[in-house]
Amino acid sequence: MNEALGEFEQVVLLAILRLADEAYGASIRAEIEACTGREPTPGALYTTLDRLEAKKMVRSRMGEPTAQRGGRAKRFFLATEKGSTAVIAAQTSYQRLLSGLKLLGGADA
Repeated sequence: MNEALGEFEQVVLLAILRLADEAYGASIRAEIEACTGREPTPGALYTTLDRLEAKKMVRSRMGEPTAQRGGRAKRFFLATEKGSTAVIAAQTSYQRLLSGLKLLGGADA
């Protein structure tokens, strides 16, 4: 059985998948806000990224230091096959649960 993902873990993984090679802290936060209207705190985001990395659902690498960041490097994230599989399984389960439900005025979900 696949390892369960929390709702915010799914949001973070989906943002990473959308951003591809440009997934780092600030871009992930911006993507989440643009797509969901949520504004995750850096602490919540990095705690989740660390947890996903510990679960081997993402991996990270350090980029080159840049002058714009005061000589600091960006930490880039990439979803692993395990992470992609887990988020697809979670979303598929949600779709099965929604299928056939009559919501908001009787329309199918």
